[in-house]
Amino acid sequence: MSRRYWKWLVLALALLLIGGGVLRALSARRAQQEAVERASVQKAISVVELAATDVVRAANRELAQGLPISGSLKAVNSAVVKARVFGELQELRVREGDSVTAGQVIARVDVTEYGARLRQAQEQADAARSQIDIARRQYDNNKALVDQGFISRTALDTSLNNLNAAQANHKAALAAVEVARKSLDDTVLRAPISGVVAQRLAQPGERVAVDARIVEIVDLSRLELEATLSAGDSVAVRVGQQAVLRVEGSDRPITARVVRINPSAQAGSRTVLAYLSIEDPTGLRQGLFAQGTLGTGSTAALAVPLSAVRTDKPAPYVQVVENNQVAHKAVQTGPRGVADNEAMVAVTGLSPGALVLKGNVGALREGTAVRFTQPAIAGAARAPASARTAP
Repeated sequence: MSRRYWKWLVLALALLLIGGGVLRALSARRAQQEAVERASVQKAISVVELAATDVVRAANRELAQGLPISGSLKAVNSAVVKARVFGELQELRVREGDSVTAGQVIARVDVTEYGARLRQAQEQADAARSQIDIARRQYDNNKALVDQGFISRTALDTSLNNLNAAQANHKAALAAVEVARKSLDDTVLRAPISGVVAQRLAQPGERVAVDARIVEIVDLSRLELEATLSAGDSVAVRVGQQAVLRVEGSDRPITARVVRINPSAQAGSRTVLAYLSIEDPTGLRQGLFAQGTLGTGSTAALAVPLSAVRTDKPAPYVQVVENNQVAHKAVQTGPRGVADNEAMVAVTGLSPGALVLKGNVGALREGTAVRFTQPAIAGAARAPASARTAP
């Protein structure tokens, strides 16, 4: 029994040793295959393809310098239509987004009370006019009697005073008629400017008070940016300077021009407000956020795109193509600016005409071989170099 037990034990150990050897052999073969695959991949990516749009030549450029600005767009002309008389709002013809013209009727207030007041004032004016006729006849009669010596001069003076008082009462009654007519006219609300309804602040059937807000109208044909500047930055800002802005939700660059500068700094923050007129407000809306650069001057220097300067080393550097290989060139950066609607920076340490890789290419090791594709290849101008490798 014990001999059979030992026989099975030896057999099991032999099987374990054989299985372990097989597993080690398979692992070694798998590792060898992975090494071959890594070597092939490294060989495949050893040459990086670049399109003409992935590089730019370092050259002397005129850099437009400026200040970063931001703010919300506002309509130069806007108006809030308010109720001029109290009463029930019987009609409101416009809603948000409706276009209106100056003088267009947009709402009405109940006219019942104001029509009655006008009739009352008119009746009082008619009564005052009748009193003038009575006082004038009395004065004429007394004047004739005085001329004949039947009554004293005092009675004539009294009748004259009564006539003057009647005339004054009539003028006051006519003024009351005008006031009542004005109140009646104020029941009709008209658009003071042409534009678009931005807010509808009341509903038909509501009883509105005097100066209650009914609708807000904005004129989108003229928009401006209200920019907040620090006290130091405001010194360099002048009327007429131009800015290039980006508005949220739009890729189109917007040109603006400084038209006004607030002469007083804001209390507390000591900031200065500058107002920039949007030259082409087509498609823009009031309240959109915009930011950009206000041009305050220019300088000429050897410049490269700001995105091309890399800072993942202790000193800033750019990647250049020399002899179809990537080289890293340490540079010193100078003033920043804008050229051809692109952020640029002045650099020293490069030769004019050096072929610099743009920021979209990504980081490449020194010595990496590169080659250029034909610019006519579809998509070459859009795909970054890191996504294109030579076969």
